[in-house]
Amino acid sequence: MDHSMEQAVEQVHQAADTVVAAAAHAPDLHYAIWLLLFPLIGVVFNGLILRKNIPEKMTGWLGSFMIIASFAVAVKLFFELLKLDPHLRAIDVTFFQWLHVGSLQIDFAFLIDPLSVVMILVVTGISSLIHIYSIGYMHDDPRFRVFFTYMNLFVFFMLLLVLGNSYPVMFIGWEGVGLASYLLIGFWWEDMAKATAGMKAFVVNRIGDFGVLIAMFLMFSHLGTLTFSEVFPAAANAWSNDINNGVVIAIGLMLLLGAAGKSAQFPLYVWLPDAMAGPTPVSALIHAATMVTAGVYMLARSNMFYMLAPTAAYVVAMVGAVTALFAATIGLRQNDIKKVLAYSTVSQLGYMVMACGVYAFGAGIFHLMTHAFFKALLFLGSGAVIHTMHGGLHHINDHHTDPQDIRNMGGLRKKIPITYWTFLLATLAISGIPGFSGFFSKDEILAYSFMNFNSGGSILPYALGLIAAGITAFYMFRLVFLTFFGKYKGPEGSEEGLHESPGTMTIPLIVLAILSVVGGWIGLPAVFGEHLNKFAGWLDPVFHPGFEAVRYHPEHLAVPMEWALIAVAVTVSLIGIILAWNFYMKQKRQAIPDDQQSGFGKVLWQKYYVDEIYDAGVIRPLINTCHFLWKQFDEKVIDGGMVHGTARTVRWGGGVLRTLQGGVVGSYAVMMVIGVIVILLSLYIR
Repeated sequence: MDHSMEQAVEQVHQAADTVVAAAAHAPDLHYAIWLLLFPLIGVVFNGLILRKNIPEKMTGWLGSFMIIASFAVAVKLFFELLKLDPHLRAIDVTFFQWLHVGSLQIDFAFLIDPLSVVMILVVTGISSLIHIYSIGYMHDDPRFRVFFTYMNLFVFFMLLLVLGNSYPVMFIGWEGVGLASYLLIGFWWEDMAKATAGMKAFVVNRIGDFGVLIAMFLMFSHLGTLTFSEVFPAAANAWSNDINNGVVIAIGLMLLLGAAGKSAQFPLYVWLPDAMAGPTPVSALIHAATMVTAGVYMLARSNMFYMLAPTAAYVVAMVGAVTALFAATIGLRQNDIKKVLAYSTVSQLGYMVMACGVYAFGAGIFHLMTHAFFKALLFLGSGAVIHTMHGGLHHINDHHTDPQDIRNMGGLRKKIPITYWTFLLATLAISGIPGFSGFFSKDEILAYSFMNFNSGGSILPYALGLIAAGITAFYMFRLVFLTFFGKYKGPEGSEEGLHESPGTMTIPLIVLAILSVVGGWIGLPAVFGEHLNKFAGWLDPVFHPGFEAVRYHPEHLAVPMEWALIAVAVTVSLIGIILAWNFYMKQKRQAIPDDQQSGFGKVLWQKYYVDEIYDAGVIRPLINTCHFLWKQFDEKVIDGGMVHGTARTVRWGGGVLRTLQGGVVGSYAVMMVIGVIVILLSLYIR
């Protein structure tokens, strides 16, 4: 064991030497600042310069073009790194000094490496498609220009988050996406429910932010740095001989708290379903490829701490696995098309977090990427369905029927075939059907979970993840069958107004559908050959040195066992699909009306009463405490005793003095006599 630790420390020193060598031979990547400048230009022009008399489409295409330009820069950075030796693909790009106070030395700098490049490609690529889609979806909205301003602002902060080369720079973007998400979720703030949803997201995320701050304080106090290229080797040197040290466990758990807030993990997931109150493009942008993946990115970037603290890693794995199953079961009984996808997002994020907990950081990022493809497609597809339903309801001037309730849909595949086929492809991908992108990434996570168990870990993450996979396939095909098959259940006459969405909405659907099919082919399972997983090879320099430094690789599974795991996962998904077909196609069951919910189904429909528990156990006591302090302490003690009491005392004193200065000569004479008597008495007493 001592020998292995000596090797670990030696590997850390070798990694540090590699970083120095990389800096000496690194290309000039200062043009990466344009990744941020392009969306910032969009914010300035749409938010400050352009006015309402500018054509709507001009502002929409301006905002979209700025994100497309950032995507072009991201592609160029990818090819720049591709030219370099794999172990030289970590380049710090410093722009200026930021915080230099005492021993705290933080520059405003980017870390351009395989992980950050994957993130900026996903963020800018998916965001470009969502921006184009929004031109059609937000048409005629009175705050169209403001919407694109907020969207560009969100992308700006998200790019800063994934590009920062230190925790403080990352934290600026971390807080920025929280602000931008608040503005976007509550975009239609005239509706109190939508405004409240924005506030809920903002407040819950602050809880997670507290964890990130505590983690940074612990890192700096024990390691003296917060820059990625320094803090991880320093952590390995400090704790490689003291695995599961209390400090490193605390850092890992505080980072998990931050990730639970931003990536909607149990129990801080409650903000994400309510965030569906925002426009559908916001749901796709925030909940598919960007904000909710920030926590997963931070866990993957901080992989060294979990290598040094297996206890913290196990907690991460269990939180992810429980979240995956918990949210999947809630999705079984939801009837709002966007709420179903919201709980699906929470569940899929659970898989990503679980991957980080079983040391499959690359697999977690792989699922982050494929999830961005099919979940953005599902959200945009749901937006197209809602857009179609709005058209039908507008045709008969119906403002009461909910266009998002799947109980008002049915038979839409003939009316909107492009939306239907693209939505179906995304559903196959998220269900883990072989050949589609979601299969490759989800299978890799489950395989690593089983490998972790095979190497002495717990079987629970694998078991919970497997069950969640089957439930996911069931509720997603339930959604497809109730939305696109059977008879149309909307108001009479509205069917004549149903139509396919415009090209600005359907073209992004088609592009995402292609990615949902082929996007996972760069990460083929190990059973086909290790060299065929190009995605893992690309990320290997980011995770491999840290892994080798403090922990052995888990034992690889035999080929028959790998095939068996694939067969089990696919079988579970197929069972879910077959059950959904049997219930909703063969037996023609419908979604249960709200007033007929009962038993455990009602518990699922009520989302395990978690919001009610929070309301009764946290929110109401806090409000009551604040009300008590306001009425009893603020009004009576602060206002009554100090503020008003002081004023009353001064007023009383002034009144007394005023009576003494009445201007009557006789009164002055009496006071003089009294004064003389008092003086004489005092002299006499002495």
